[in-house]
Amino acid sequence: MRQREGWPDVAKGVCIVLVVLWHVVTKHAIEMQDAGPVTDAWATLNAQLLPLRMPLFFLISGMFAWRAVTAPSGGSWRMRAGRLALVYVVWVLIQTAMLALTPDFDTARAEDAGELLAQLTFSPTNLWYLLALAVYLAVARFTRHVPTAVLLPAAFVVSAVAASGVLPDLGNLWQVLQNLFFFLAGLRLRELVERFAATTGLRRAFMLAAAYIAAAAAVGVLGMRQWPGVWPLLSVLAVAFGVAACVLLDRRVEAVARPLRWIGRRTLPIYVIHMIPLALLDGALRSTGIRTVPLIEAVEPLVLTAVVIAICLGMHALLVRLGLGILFDPLLPLTRARERVRALPSGAREAQQH
Repeated sequence: MRQREGWPDVAKGVCIVLVVLWHVVTKHAIEMQDAGPVTDAWATLNAQLLPLRMPLFFLISGMFAWRAVTAPSGGSWRMRAGRLALVYVVWVLIQTAMLALTPDFDTARAEDAGELLAQLTFSPTNLWYLLALAVYLAVARFTRHVPTAVLLPAAFVVSAVAASGVLPDLGNLWQVLQNLFFFLAGLRLRELVERFAATTGLRRAFMLAAAYIAAAAAVGVLGMRQWPGVWPLLSVLAVAFGVAACVLLDRRVEAVARPLRWIGRRTLPIYVIHMIPLALLDGALRSTGIRTVPLIEAVEPLVLTAVVIAICLGMHALLVRLGLGILFDPLLPLTRARERVRALPSGAREAQQH
């Protein structure tokens, strides 16, 4: 078996750190008393990373989903999709209960049974990535015989429509539609992405970085964000840069790549937990009445991002130790039961199955 490539885990690590940083800035930093130009700069930087963060995440997810989607039996993708959907339901319920403790924290939460039902179905919460992956796996499976030359352009059109702002405001549903293209691209163009990564060097990475910065600036200055096709095209450029940058980090900067790879293999607990400690920390920091000064504005988002990620990983380890790993894998009892059956001698296994 070939050794697992390191750069996709680096990419996942970068993406989850950027997700937490985005929420730290948009839900905490800009709401702090006396937030000024430094916080505005953080908000602007985060906005320029929007075409990179989730599209790159979904590209890597699509690459990792290839075996499950193409397996002849179909059991693998159903298990994976079912697990993701159940994790989404579990953590929407947990978030709804926990965020009720921080009513001033700026994030969507269900106030009644109707809103909760909507969030569990057609109006996904900040946990929408999980629901999107479950849906994408089903779409990928049912379209597996559709030629790539037909499927990807169709998905690109869906992405362009979702990014144009014409859809009704139903939570994060537009993001689910907008990112389908990148998941399918990772799935269908997996070998092409791998060849691109294998041949990437410093020159290509710097050229892509310059192109991305110039294109993002043009889109912002000219107000092209919702022009048909502009956002997914910008995201394609951003993803190409993201892959190249993560490849170089993985090859050349081991001191940075190692922790990112480690985090990249633990994105699920960070993703599902992070909003809860962030909301609690936001409430605690507000209650101190601390006044924002430029130095605090500059470093707080980074420090708070690191603290939130550390809390998430600590909570995950504690919950697993307490026997609550089912919160992160609701199908864990079924998986363990299947493993016990496989471990039985063949005769005993047949007897148990009958």
